[in-house]
Amino acid sequence: MAMLDSNGAEPAYPAEGDHKPGGTNPLANIVAPFAKAGGYYARSWGAYLDGGRGELPVARPTLSLATHALRDEIVLVGLRMRRPLSDAKVYERINNEVDQALALYGKKGWLKKPAGFFAAPPAPTDVSIRSFTNRNRTHQRMSFESGYRPYDGEPGRDRWLSYSGNHREYALMLRHPEPRPWLVCIHGTEMGRAGLDLTLFRAWHLHEDFGLNVVLPVLPMHGPRAKGLPKGAVYPGEDVMDDVHATAQAVWDIRRVIAWIRSEQPDAQIGLNSISLGGYIAALVASLEDGLSCAILGVPPSNLVEILGRHAGLAKDDPRRKTLELAAPIGRMISPLALQPKLPPEGRFIYAGVADRIVHPREQVLQLWEHWGRPDIGWYHGGHTGFFQARPVQRFVDAALSQSGLVARSRITPGSTLQGSR
Repeated sequence: MAMLDSNGAEPAYPAEGDHKPGGTNPLANIVAPFAKAGGYYARSWGAYLDGGRGELPVARPTLSLATHALRDEIVLVGLRMRRPLSDAKVYERINNEVDQALALYGKKGWLKKPAGFFAAPPAPTDVSIRSFTNRNRTHQRMSFESGYRPYDGEPGRDRWLSYSGNHREYALMLRHPEPRPWLVCIHGTEMGRAGLDLTLFRAWHLHEDFGLNVVLPVLPMHGPRAKGLPKGAVYPGEDVMDDVHATAQAVWDIRRVIAWIRSEQPDAQIGLNSISLGGYIAALVASLEDGLSCAILGVPPSNLVEILGRHAGLAKDDPRRKTLELAAPIGRMISPLALQPKLPPEGRFIYAGVADRIVHPREQVLQLWEHWGRPDIGWYHGGHTGFFQARPVQRFVDAALSQSGLVARSRITPGSTLQGSR
C-alpha cells in the first residue's frame, strides 16, 4: 500500500487503549494533548519495530508525524470544550428518543434495509442565484428551500423543525457560461464558510485550471445554517436524533443540488469531492444516487456513533455509555457501510492520514475502504488536519478527477499520478 508522500518514510498507526476524559480542568486540557501525542509517538515505534499490522502503512516514526498527532489532539480538546457533555437528565431524554426511534425504524424495516430511510428528493424549483465579483473573480451564491422534514412520528422531529436556519440550503457556485462537468464539494465539521471552503477545496484551481463547474453546499447546522441554534445544538454531537436528522437532511440537500444540476444540464457529468464529515455524507450519496462519475472521500468517517463514542472521553462506568450501546443499531443504519456504492469501481477514491487522531484509520477509514471494494487509496504522512498542507493529497485528487474522466488528462500537471492501492 503506497504512501502519498515521497520522504521515504511510511509511518505506523498503532493500536490504542481507552481514551480518558480531559474533564473541565484547564490544566488537564493543556497537558492531555501532549501526553496523548507522546503516547502515540511511543506506540508508533513499537508498531514500526514489530513490522506493522494489516493494511496500514508502516515506517519509521518521525517528530513531524508526532507534531501532526499533537495538532489533532489540540483540535479535539477545542471541540470538547465547545461541545461539553450534558447531564444525566438530558441523556434520559436522548435515550428515550433512541428507544422510540429503534421501535419506529424496526417497524419500517429500515434497520435491516437502510436505503428506504433516505427518501429521494425532487429537484428544487425556487432557486435563487446571485453573482458577486471580487478581485476580478466572479462566484455565485445559490439558495433554495430545503424541503426536508423528518418522518411523522420520528423522535426529535419538532425540535429539528424548530432549527429554522436549516430550512434553507445555501451553496457557493463557480460556473462557466458553457456546459462543463460538475464537482460537488462537501465540507467537513466546523466548515461551511465561504473563504474556508474555497481554500481547502482549492475551488478556484478546480474551476479555472480544470474547467469544472464547482458547487459547495452548506451542511445542516453549519455556516449560515447554524444561525439561531440553541446552545449545545451541533452536528455531529451527543444528541443522537439530531445527528440522524442532520445526516438525512444533508443527504437530501446534496441530492437536491444534484437534481438541480441535471435539470439545468441533463447530460452533465457529476462527481463528488469531500472532506471529513463531508466524506461520510458523500459515501452515503454515492450509495443512493445513480449516474455519478466519481466520489473522492477525504479522511472519511464510516460510523458517526462509533466515532462520537471514541471521542466522548467517557469512563467505562459512566452511565452515559448506555446511550452509545442503545444507539449502535441507528449508527449502523445511517452508515455508508450499510449500503452498496452505486459508482463503478474506477470512480471510487479515498485518501487518509496515517497519524489521524480524529478519524481513526483502522477503525473508520479501512472499514469503508474494504466495504467499497478496496478502491484506490492514498495515505499521506500526517494527521486529520494536515490534508490541506499535503501536496501529495492535492496530486491524488487531481489524478482521481482525471482517472474518473471528469477532467481531461491534458489538464493534469505532469507528475500528478494516482499513488494508491486497490
